Amino acid sequence: MLIGYVRVSTNDQNTDLQRNALNCAGCELIFEDKISGTKSERPGLKKLLGTLSAGDTLVVWKLDRLGRSMRHLVVLVEELRETRHQLS
Repeated sequence: MLIGYVRVSTNDQNTDLQRNALNCAGCELIFEDKISGTKSERPGLKKLLGTLSAGDTLVVWKLDRLGRSMRHLVVLVEELRETRHQLS
């Protein structure tokens, strides 16, 4: 299953562009956070990671929407690989 994740940094921004791209990519579920990427607590991402099953593909519009930093992104991608999830 294709599962999407969108994030914007503030409540004043919207996720329409990201959501549209993920819908066009065929995502069946899309999780969202409206919070700065510097914050470690992202409830939408946490819920998404708990939803993933083996063989699912996590789809993001841009990698900077997923990781707080390069280090965080590398750790997250490695965790996805270890649990046999894909990132697109």
